[in-house]
Amino acid sequence: MWRSLRFASTLGLCASAFGQSSTVDSYISTESPIAKAGVLANIGSSGVESSGAYPGVVIASPSTTDPDYLYTWVRDSSLVFKMLIDQYTSGQDTTLRGHINDFIAAEANIQQVPNPSGTISTGGLGEPKFNINETAFTGAWGRPQRDGPALRSTAMITYATWLIANKNETYVTDSLWPIIKLDLDYIMNNWNETTFDLWEEVDSSSFFTSAVQHRALRQGSALATAIGQSSVVNGYNTQANNILCFLQSFWNPSPGFMTANTGGGRSGRDANTVLTSIHVFDVEAGCDGVTFQPCSDVALSNLKVYVDSFREIYGINAGIRADQAVATGRYPEDVYQGGNPWYLASFAVAEQLYDALIVWSNEGLLTVTDVSFPFFQQFDASIKPGTYSSLTPTYSTLTTAIKNFADGFIATAAKYTPSGGGLAEQYTRSDGTPTSAFDLTWSYASALTAFNARAGKTSASWGAAGLSVSPACSTSKASTVPVIFNVNATTVVGQNIYLTGSVGALTDWSTTNAILMSSADYPTWSTAVTLPANTQIQYKYIIVNNGDITWESDPNNEFTTSMSGITTLNDVWR
Repeated sequence: MWRSLRFASTLGLCASAFGQSSTVDSYISTESPIAKAGVLANIGSSGVESSGAYPGVVIASPSTTDPDYLYTWVRDSSLVFKMLIDQYTSGQDTTLRGHINDFIAAEANIQQVPNPSGTISTGGLGEPKFNINETAFTGAWGRPQRDGPALRSTAMITYATWLIANKNETYVTDSLWPIIKLDLDYIMNNWNETTFDLWEEVDSSSFFTSAVQHRALRQGSALATAIGQSSVVNGYNTQANNILCFLQSFWNPSPGFMTANTGGGRSGRDANTVLTSIHVFDVEAGCDGVTFQPCSDVALSNLKVYVDSFREIYGINAGIRADQAVATGRYPEDVYQGGNPWYLASFAVAEQLYDALIVWSNEGLLTVTDVSFPFFQQFDASIKPGTYSSLTPTYSTLTTAIKNFADGFIATAAKYTPSGGGLAEQYTRSDGTPTSAFDLTWSYASALTAFNARAGKTSASWGAAGLSVSPACSTSKASTVPVIFNVNATTVVGQNIYLTGSVGALTDWSTTNAILMSSADYPTWSTAVTLPANTQIQYKYIIVNNGDITWESDPNNEFTTSMSGITTLNDVWR
């Protein structure tokens, strides 16, 4: 009987996954041309929604009230044009060259505009936003934001590299290099200064900013070498090495995530880090953790911690199992415009997973480490650390489940996309109604890059393969071990089991942020958590039902974590 039930359950899951895949296929087919048109509509001067914008200027959104986004941000513009440049240079859309040339001219002009952050030689390149007629925005704002020069130079270097390969080096040397060099020199000289993060709220050091600065200097060094500008190479490489060392310090080993910012007073769980992974993706770098590649153990661990932080804070996520996709936002403490899910956050999670699947397929294997174990354990409760060839059933089980998981995030965005296909900035946490700025250019661009990743398309390599941290860099990390918590608990509809305990990775006894456990093997509820090694831990399970909390009876459960290996705890609710 058990075997029959298990087989029936498996068939049900397969049917569900097939239905979801068909839904996602249909959504991508419909939404792709809408998203592409949405991007082009927001680019001056010919875009139908960008009236008043100069040629090549990207408006963030046509929205002028609550919020007013009729400005151009260097970050948003550069991310959008990196996507368009990738489409052009790969042959996906060969009609974009005029737009690209307009973008280059617009950004060259914007670089020269004196603004509240300074002039071109006194810090002005860190100014985040401008009026759409290429004049300075002089109102109060979070400035400087130092990711803009990195993202802009990365987009232009990608185009320059393609031009060189197509026998147009003269234009690169005479026209593009002077623009690119200004940004690279700014990064080289200012990367270790504080910056407002990409959400324009926290003034500290930002993981996203540092990571894209590192990439820009690596690409800039390679371009300089290719066009005979060798005098700058040593300086770019030296500071790139320093940034790469600094990036390692953002890792929080227990429970295993990248802290988004060094300041801000928040938990550090933030879409900043997922966006980092997809924007430093280099298909030739494999699953390298030093550069935070999408399939690296640190990036996968981080993804799980980030996604799980949203499972219980949005009404639209209610009733969704702990191993299924949910709506995600910028960070769980967010209150801007109501603190809602963002379309680009949902697409970013999917894109990281699709990128990981591309690499595993290319390499014909995947590796589960102690760090990534909690991520993989969501999809196979019996998984053990090790390397699994594509010829093994385990590889097939995991990659199929992860593909379905990724599709779930696209399906979530699809569910809350209105019938006309327009993508706002956010959708409400209570019922998924689109809200905040409408027709957000970044939302459209993020949809297109996620769709490309699902189709197996990748961008040109930027040189991440084979990089290592200098021996002089201190990157020592506290030792951690994975622990599986299983508890046999009978519940009724509407009840869920959570885990909390005495250390940060177990939420320091918080009931608000307690860890939702999976009911996939009901009545056994399970979760895997990375904990400090050789540490005494106390913990308890709680039942949550519509906000009402029931604690397990005393005393606290207690154990000491091992020095290495996986520990499995099998408990019974009391």
